[in-house]
Amino acid sequence: MSVIGTPPFDVSRETSDRLQGFHDLVLKWTPKINLISKSSIPFLWDRHIWDSAQVVPMVPAGDTWVDIGSGGGFPAVVVAIFARETHPARQVRMIESDQRKSAFLRTAIRELDLNASVNVARIEAVEPQQADVVSARALADLSQLLGYAERHLKPQGTALFFKGETWQKEVEAAQESWSFSLVSHTSISNPAAAVLEIKEIKRV
Repeated sequence: MSVIGTPPFDVSRETSDRLQGFHDLVLKWTPKINLISKSSIPFLWDRHIWDSAQVVPMVPAGDTWVDIGSGGGFPAVVVAIFARETHPARQVRMIESDQRKSAFLRTAIRELDLNASVNVARIEAVEPQQADVVSARALADLSQLLGYAERHLKPQGTALFFKGETWQKEVEAAQESWSFSLVSHTSISNPAAAVLEIKEIKRV
């Protein structure tokens, strides 16, 4: 079995096998519920799987990882796959309001034997999660994401948000309402995009 594209770091055979299984599930379900865009199907490994995997080493500790608006499982399922081998105590909790996408996520969790769960609800309706990590990919603007993170993170927790080429403008806009510490990581899939590592989130 060989994976396609360029992993951001070394990947074991066991993890590769599970990633391949997830890849195949995404391809199987996408025609029914549009998990990823049709145009990105040929680039599933680099644009979605490896792009999601880049956040794994950013938070080596922390047992509770909450992914909001989990959709097709990026990055949540990818994070849970890596955690199964490298951080078995980590539970990945996915919050997704769409019933069909939630059914897909639960199928992936079951078939890949992951330490993860799905909460079918709106993010703002879920009780505060006290998470070590909150992540989101292609969900909302940064100001809105910070509101979700403030609700669901522990005080010392870390937010990881995937952002496109306008991320700097989003940061400037968010700073009008929020105080936070920021480390920007250049995205491995687009040098103009970034993963924002955010802590110490407070309204101003």
